[in-house]
Amino acid sequence: MLTNCLMISAWRRIVNLLAPRACVVCNTRLEPHENAVCAPCNLHLPRTNYALEPYENALAQLFWGRVKVEKCVALLHYQAAAPVSALFYKLKYGNMPYLGVELGWLMGKELIPTGFFQDVDFIVPVPLAKQRVRQRGYNQSEMLAQGVALATGLKVENKLIRRIVNTETQTHKDRWERADNVNSAFKLMKQPPKAGTHVLFVDDVATTGATLCACIRCLQDVKNIKVSVLCMGVAHAR
Repeated sequence: MLTNCLMISAWRRIVNLLAPRACVVCNTRLEPHENAVCAPCNLHLPRTNYALEPYENALAQLFWGRVKVEKCVALLHYQAAAPVSALFYKLKYGNMPYLGVELGWLMGKELIPTGFFQDVDFIVPVPLAKQRVRQRGYNQSEMLAQGVALATGLKVENKLIRRIVNTETQTHKDRWERADNVNSAFKLMKQPPKAGTHVLFVDDVATTGATLCACIRCLQDVKNIKVSVLCMGVAHAR
């Protein structure tokens, strides 16, 4: 864990040398001890507190009757018209891969005391199509996963599942269109995990759960597989 702390510290120093860090919500300059979000904005982030009830919350309900999951937590409520939307936009489109690592680190550190990561064997970031990775320069979910890994010491398996279909953007689709859009979009690319493995999927924002469901189904034939879900944000489905 000490090594992870040193790695994050070195990462921050490099970023500060290249450009002064600014709060991703309000753009004020960050103090040396602040990470991605300034203290005032951090205080007012719309936290869900789902970690208090990780089996029964609005994120967990997205999977009921669709796929079997264990614990589900989203750190924040995503609100398109609220200041917090700037955080998600910059994470996804801002050419700021280090932001994902910072936010993943924060997410991991906040959830460690809740026991959320107990018994998890490894982390799987939701894959992004190669074309989108080329356009953005990175997969934001993988950056979040790397940050969570630095905070927790868990391993990231980013080649277990691959996105084999470059689907249309989900942004303006309703619940049913989203499900159709990602059906059969993912494939298990490596030897399946051993029986009883506990896998944690990490994504940036969950709206209908369609993308995560498609990923989870890649592992449904593994005996006694356990799957949990961690998202930076959860949005209200249309």
